[in-house]
Parts: sequence; structure tokens; C-alpha cells
Amino acid sequence: MLLSDRDLRHAIYTGRLGIDPYEPALVQPSSIDLRLDRHLLLWPLDGHAIDPAQEPNMRRFEIADGETFALCPGGMALASTVEWVRLAADIACRVEGKSSLARLGLAAHITAGFIDPGFAGHITLELVNHAPRPILLRAGMRIAQLCAMPMLGKVEQPYGTDQLGSHYQNQRGPTPSRSWQGWRTWPTQTPERSTP
Repeated sequence: MLLSDRDLRHAIYTGRLGIDPYEPALVQPSSIDLRLDRHLLLWPLDGHAIDPAQEPNMRRFEIADGETFALCPGGMALASTVEWVRLAADIACRVEGKSSLARLGLAAHITAGFIDPGFAGHITLELVNHAPRPILLRAGMRIAQLCAMPMLGKVEQPYGTDQLGSHYQNQRGPTPSRSWQGWRTWPTQTPERSTP
């Protein structure tokens, strides 16, 4: 179940859903539009493989006022929302792309659209250009939408609690992968089972 426009405004008013800065004009029937911030993280073109067990080495780029950034076909950039988002322990959210941008070939996130109850921070977006031509990005443009889902009850351990080791609590701006922190793998061999 998603919160409606009326429910979203009420959740913001009561503090269960924090959006800063909040623009009432961005509230849609069942979501809130999010805007693109000026800061991006880009992969250097050095040809090295990306290893999730190692800290990524990305370069920073800033979209200047009145300028654009051309995201090339097949290109990927980490971006973030202008909005700082904070969720109460009884609300989860999803970030989804904007239909108008998807029709141009722009993906706003790569499968990582879920936001846990208790999260606070800017939302990092994984932008990918699936179009055959560059797509021009401008700071402040509508880039994605936030859908909020009420939980049946409050979670026992909200995102950001010490026990969870949450990597992205209070993140500011686009934040690279932190999969390398506490990296591990699990055995993949299935133990032999005795047949009855």
C-alpha cells in the first residue's frame, strides 16, 4: 500500500517523513518528485575491473549553474537528490524513475530503489543512459520520485542502529559503494544429505 498525496502531506507535517527542502508542488498523486543535485561521481576511464571487495576510486564532478552534463550512451554516474530524506521507524520508501525520462532512455537507479525505515540522508541515484545518444542532465531537474509505504508496525531495529552496521546512514551527496567494508563471502557447497 502506498501513501496518497494527502497521506504524504500528513506524514511530512507530522514528521514521520522528512523532506528537506520540501516543495509542495513536487507532491504527485502517490509520490513526491525528487530533484538532481549538482554533484556527481564518475568512473575514471582507466580500464581496471571494478572489484566489490575493494574501495572504489571514483572522481568528482560538479554541474555548474546553467550548465549541463552529457551522460554518454552506456554511461553511468552516481548522483544524489537535492532533498535530504528521513524516515520514521514505521515507513519504508522506494525510489522510482520518472516516466518522461525513462522514455528518453535514462534509468534513475539500478535495482537499488528500496529505502529502509529509519534511514536519513541524501538518496544516491545510479544513473545509466540506455539511449543511443547522450542525455543532458541539469542540476535541479526532476530526476526521480519517492513512494512511501506504511509498515504494519514499527521495525525493531531501524536503519542506522549500531547492530545493523548500516553503510549509508546520514550520507551527504552521492556516496560510492561501501560493499568493501566488512566484505565477506559465504560457502557455496551444499552439505551432502543422507537419503532416508
